Amino acid sequence: MRFLPLALLASPLLAATHEVDSPEGLSAALRNLKAGDVVRIAPGDYPAGHFVTGIADLTIEASDAAKPPHFKGGKEAWHFTRCPGLTLRNLKVSGQSANGINLDDGGERGKPVAKTLIEGVTVSDIGPTGNFDGIKCSGLTDLVIRDCEISGWGGQAIDFVGCSKALITGCVFTGKPGYSQHTGPQFKGGSEDIVIEKCRFKDAGQRPVQAGGSTGLDFFRPPGAKYEARRITIRDNVIEGGMCAAAFTGVDGAEFTGNTVKNPEKWIFRILQETKEEGFTPCRNVLVKDNSFVFQRAKVRDETNIGPDTSPETFRFENNRWLAEDKPSASTPKLPVEEAGGTYGKP
Repeated sequence: MRFLPLALLASPLLAATHEVDSPEGLSAALRNLKAGDVVRIAPGDYPAGHFVTGIADLTIEASDAAKPPHFKGGKEAWHFTRCPGLTLRNLKVSGQSANGINLDDGGERGKPVAKTLIEGVTVSDIGPTGNFDGIKCSGLTDLVIRDCEISGWGGQAIDFVGCSKALITGCVFTGKPGYSQHTGPQFKGGSEDIVIEKCRFKDAGQRPVQAGGSTGLDFFRPPGAKYEARRITIRDNVIEGGMCAAAFTGVDGAEFTGNTVKNPEKWIFRILQETKEEGFTPCRNVLVKDNSFVFQRAKVRDETNIGPDTSPETFRFENNRWLAEDKPSASTPKLPVEEAGGTYGKP
């Protein structure tokens, strides 16, 4: 009987590390991928348009974290379909006309793709207008996006459609003139158990954070979900500028806690219902607690923009600090329910 060496038993039998230093070398590596492979890419400029399907436990990363490879132009820089255990680390993409990076479940809406890590990735200049996203994720679970930077996009900075058990942490979102930037991070289409924390937003679009959204019924994950999003936590972020700080759009349960909001352009919150199919829950059950809001009363005439078919009476406001810098005496907000323990007009 022939026995395998212990070293082979301890690691994937066919996994390999591909050291890449040219576009041709990258193409060759991607043609020969196996489960568990690592692709390390040297500094330099590379074309976009890379598609990977059905490879598990794949890592694609810079060989030098301080000098990430730069994927320029094209329609999409990278598109991954049904790649569980995927890691993307220290990459730079820019100038795509559609999405920067796209990850999906291949349309198998009842079979989410597990365990994705996106870390130290920079995405910029996407679109510039229309429904085109910096990072688009559909049907993923156990997802972490950490220490990434996204600047200038058309649709969403990050778009989650039917994603669950996800964390976005330590990221920076910066809007640019000339880009439509409908929302920053958005969680919709049946998304649930999402945390976005310790991020910084600067002029990050019409809705810098959107819990919920508007999704065609054929795209919900899981199929048959009756909520755009639920159990969304937005905490310990700094949100400066933008049309508002956050929009709650068809969300069934969310928390907005410990955030610092500075100088929104028109409102602080929007409470909306854009999916109105039979049986869908109205926007409801949001806790707003322990935040600091600094704004200009000349711009913010109403703190909350409330649309029809919502349940603003289910919102709770607790222990927030409100300051209209240009008119401190007018700092007390007009809210859909009475706040508990708020502080008004003090720096």
